[in-house]
Amino acid sequence: MQFFGTTWVKHDGGYALRRAAMAGGSLLTAVAAAFLLRLSYEGLEIGNVGPFLSISVVVLFAIASSIAFVKTWDSFSRRAAPSSDETALKGLKTIGFIGSLIAYFIRCFFEAPGEKLRRAEYERATVEYARRRSSRTGNPAARRPKRKK
Repeated sequence: MQFFGTTWVKHDGGYALRRAAMAGGSLLTAVAAAFLLRLSYEGLEIGNVGPFLSISVVVLFAIASSIAFVKTWDSFSRRAAPSSDETALKGLKTIGFIGSLIAYFIRCFFEAPGEKLRRAEYERATVEYARRRSSRTGNPAARRPKRKK
């Protein structure tokens, strides 16, 4: 949401263009990252490390990317609990960064990533503010002091 500022509130100020740019940027970054992983795999093949290690690296990145995709996708719709396993999975999400980038890319087609969550929080805060504001009767400093009996 940091790339959208407050344009997500009313979908103004180039919101659609920003969403398209973020989708393109995340896809381009994911493709570049996949290319770098391909180069590193070729380096393992050139180093002749053996089939077990080569297959292990591919499986590790596939599992880490799928977990990162799911966790990133879930983070767009709900906040993580303070004592959740999100901090423990931070390293795994870093390894599977391609999955996070793909989740970001797909989510940009529907909304700004995290917009649904932020919109619900924003509307809840707006209603709460209106409720608090409507119960006030004016400036308390301008009131007359109560008479003593």
